[in-house]
Amino acid sequence: MLCFAFLLGIGSCSEKPELPPGDEDNGGLFLPKGFEAVVVADSVGRSRHLTVNEKGNIYVKLRVPDKEGNGLVAIRDENGDGKADVISYFGDYEDTGNYGTGMRIYKGFLYFSTAGEVYRQKLDENSLVPTGKVELILKDDYKNAEHGYEHIAKPLAFDDEGHLYVPFGSPGDVCQEFNRRPGSMGLDPCPQLEWHGGIWRFDANKLNQTQQEHGYLYATGIRSVVAMDWNSSENALYVVQHGRDNMNRTWPDMYSPWESAVLPSEEFFRVDEGTDGGWPYYYYDQIQGKKLLNPEYGGDKEIEADPLEITNPLIGFPGHFAPNDLLFYSGDQFPDRYKNGAFVAFHGSTIRGPYPQAGYFVGFVPFENGKPSGSWEVFADGFAQLDTIVNTGDAAARPMGLSEGPDGSLYITESVQGKVWRVMYKDKKSNFDQDALNKLEDRKNTRTNIKDPHPEKDNLEVGMIEAGAKIYNMYCGTCHQRDGKGDGTRFPPLAETDWVTGNKRRLIEILLKGMEGPITVNGVEYNQIMPAHNFLSNEDLASVLTYIRRSFGNNASSISATEVEKVRDSLD
Repeated sequence: MLCFAFLLGIGSCSEKPELPPGDEDNGGLFLPKGFEAVVVADSVGRSRHLTVNEKGNIYVKLRVPDKEGNGLVAIRDENGDGKADVISYFGDYEDTGNYGTGMRIYKGFLYFSTAGEVYRQKLDENSLVPTGKVELILKDDYKNAEHGYEHIAKPLAFDDEGHLYVPFGSPGDVCQEFNRRPGSMGLDPCPQLEWHGGIWRFDANKLNQTQQEHGYLYATGIRSVVAMDWNSSENALYVVQHGRDNMNRTWPDMYSPWESAVLPSEEFFRVDEGTDGGWPYYYYDQIQGKKLLNPEYGGDKEIEADPLEITNPLIGFPGHFAPNDLLFYSGDQFPDRYKNGAFVAFHGSTIRGPYPQAGYFVGFVPFENGKPSGSWEVFADGFAQLDTIVNTGDAAARPMGLSEGPDGSLYITESVQGKVWRVMYKDKKSNFDQDALNKLEDRKNTRTNIKDPHPEKDNLEVGMIEAGAKIYNMYCGTCHQRDGKGDGTRFPPLAETDWVTGNKRRLIEILLKGMEGPITVNGVEYNQIMPAHNFLSNEDLASVLTYIRRSFGNNASSISATEVEKVRDSLD
């Protein structure tokens, strides 16, 4: 029976409340046999991390505050049907950036972070929305500001002794004098490691702290962390690091586009005091199972790190999956194999082209005695609602935050519209068998957003560019010329111009609507009529646009049929 006193947070019951029914389609998710999912809330706003209190109330951190300046959301299911009955927005605090992420409950306080601050607010037993004053725990003093502001997400973790752990990510890719510039070598020693590229420890209860005055460097050599959790069963901190980018773009003679798509690894670390993950000097190659020297420091894909000095990961996930939350499951609702194991929310890649974007699922790593007891698995997939994700913007949803409810349910947020799922196990635990695991393994090995792509067969641009070249020569080459350089007087060039390589929507609109009137391209003014090509299908338009963005000396990202469709629909 339902225990409404428990659900409403006004009392307790001797019997546990029944689990609500899952949605007929599990909210669009593919889950292991015996699991169901219900969409608690559909569109609360671009969501980052979340937490669930002992009464089952859900608290979500938004990426940016809403129009009223509220960046926090409180959600309550009052009748036990699994659906939100109350959604309240709140948050009286200063937000100095648009990358807010952290959301955790610790000793009766709701802790949350922005790009530049960590705050807390006392939870009220009699109110869904906290009523106490927002307190500033930590303010980022932005060391290394001259190097930029990359990787400034501030996830939060707490140990059992009153400590707060906060990562300060690297200001760049691999600690270069000129960040991400081809041929720019790495700085040695790396000055950024003094204040970035590591995990700092703070007093969880002290107000108005700064990294410089109050932070203790707990671990170093960790490039960028958004997924972090304290494993209470092991009394240890664990993180999943975002690996570096741009292997092929900056070192094209050494790394192929395929290698750049799958490398380097997203590394799963146990972080003890004094851990050195090796950034910026080393990266992890999960295919070889080796920690290798970065080319910016003279690496040749063979020189390895000294394992006595540099910590190897527990597991190396494929590159660019974007691990954005980590949760060690301590509940009893799920089958026993999930107990004390780690769920990881993979937000999804942005730079895997010309191969399908990857990630966009929730994975699981079984644990035993504090270490992985098997390889990583698929747990929840289907967020993107696409078979092949060409560009990040095509995905309908991107899993972001994880939290465990008081009854052992798993809650998941996503960052596109702000759905919140509740995942529950409904079958007998003894019925969870090898067949369920085999189906998960099959998905891992076949889905384009999860499996390692085939170097030739999964190269999306090969087919698109071939098709795009035919369409270009039929409809465009007469004016813009076969070499894309234009005729110099009437028809502008498509080579190396921001009109082609810049804003995607503008370029798509030109083909859908046409253009007339004067424009300036590469310093030359043109004034001719460009007819609309809206008679072409979304697929054909995507192919020809991808072709011109990848040809004639251009090196811009692909355009997908989904992107064309969205622009076309907005113009109707």
